[in-house]
Amino acid sequence: QEGMPQTLSSTSMFTPCGFSPHLHTSKEGEQGGLIFQDGNLTSASLDALIQHLIPTTDYYPEKAYIFTFLLSSRLFIEPHELLSRVCHKCIEQQRLDDPVLDKARIRKFGPKILQLLTEWTETFPYDFQEERMIGHLKDMIHRIAPCDEAYWKKMNQLLQTLNQKLATLSHGQEGIVKISAAVSDKLVAFKSKPPSIQREILSVCSDPYTLAQQLTHVELERLSHIGPEEFVQAFVHKDPLDGTKTCFSEQKKTSNLEAYVKWFNRLCYLVATEICMPAKKKQRAQVIEFFIDVARECFNIGNFNSLMAIISGMNMSPVSRLKKTWSKVKTAKFFILEHQMDPTGNFYNYRTALRGAAHRSLTAHSNREKIVIPFFSLLIKDIYFLNEGCANRLPNGHVNFEKFLELAKQVGEFITWKQVECPFEQDPNIIHYLHTAPIFTEDGLYLASYESESPENQTEKDRWKSLRSTILGKT
Repeated sequence: QEGMPQTLSSTSMFTPCGFSPHLHTSKEGEQGGLIFQDGNLTSASLDALIQHLIPTTDYYPEKAYIFTFLLSSRLFIEPHELLSRVCHKCIEQQRLDDPVLDKARIRKFGPKILQLLTEWTETFPYDFQEERMIGHLKDMIHRIAPCDEAYWKKMNQLLQTLNQKLATLSHGQEGIVKISAAVSDKLVAFKSKPPSIQREILSVCSDPYTLAQQLTHVELERLSHIGPEEFVQAFVHKDPLDGTKTCFSEQKKTSNLEAYVKWFNRLCYLVATEICMPAKKKQRAQVIEFFIDVARECFNIGNFNSLMAIISGMNMSPVSRLKKTWSKVKTAKFFILEHQMDPTGNFYNYRTALRGAAHRSLTAHSNREKIVIPFFSLLIKDIYFLNEGCANRLPNGHVNFEKFLELAKQVGEFITWKQVECPFEQDPNIIHYLHTAPIFTEDGLYLASYESESPENQTEKDRWKSLRSTILGKT
């Protein structure tokens, strides 16, 4: 969120308390092609759903409906095509093509269509990177503006806010791309550990609390770039009613989502590298204890993604095989954390902790208490299974709206979390280190691990030998 004056707060659309998936209607059964059950919209034809999105002089769709439909409709129709159809229907219904416009009527309709377009640009700004989308926006305004000067102003404000948002987002994306490129050059196979050249994490930041805060900075920064639609676009299949193509076949448009998963992997490897690098057992144990404390602080903050990456890094076999090192570590704290992130019962403990953090976030008085950064791969997996688990369309060709309400609930909650402003001061030095410190490849980790604590059995001995010859060129 920029410091721009906003017509509506986009968060109110998703807060789990404000998000009511129950789109009420007076009666059961069918209404204008929409099928209701227990007062909830369950299915409808795509046309009926589009019609339900369109405001009139005396109707405006519910916030929850707008979000759910804009999120899921891209499985059936591309956003520019949807906006085109919305505009055509408005022109028809409000007779915006008539030589003489009914001004009184359009003054009732104008604010509503502007409100809809504002909500769309605020929630799915990436849709408007496309020229055609902006074209439809402008065309709509040109038609209603003669009835009220204020509409021009509103429109300009909307476009200005949108441009700023897109500029911020693409600037952030470029930064992430630059960092990723810099890092790929530095995937070091193995260094013969001259401590003078190799800075290690403890020389950059020796306070676990500070590191946990800086990790939270990185997480929130990266989350802020992920558009809600990326969750849907990641699983786009062919729409059975559209024989020609997959929507978005030319590009999946999920680059921010993928960059975020890469960050998680980098953090795992960074943790493992930092542990395997020191030559002395005592130092390795010290690094392990440091990361256990960092992980615990992440847990307290509500940063479950960094927490999980740190635990995964410690559980990589090159690290977990260092028996002598681990014998020097006070492991009680580690086992508590590991228990929290234990995958049994479909991550039951973690889900309980996440619900606790989400609840704290709802009643929070400060940004500090609002932070919820979910374990991201699991969130994607949940959405994937929700998507695979039931069809997008029913046998009669209707859109399975019930499924999309559930999807919108999960994605909507995530959007609320990603909008939290990071309350901690940024330390550029630490953040730079997190993004650019060289990390070992998997082979490099194994070699460092064997160099630190000799192989235990024949398999390990053989592997060590082959790694020494391939990486170090030694026999």
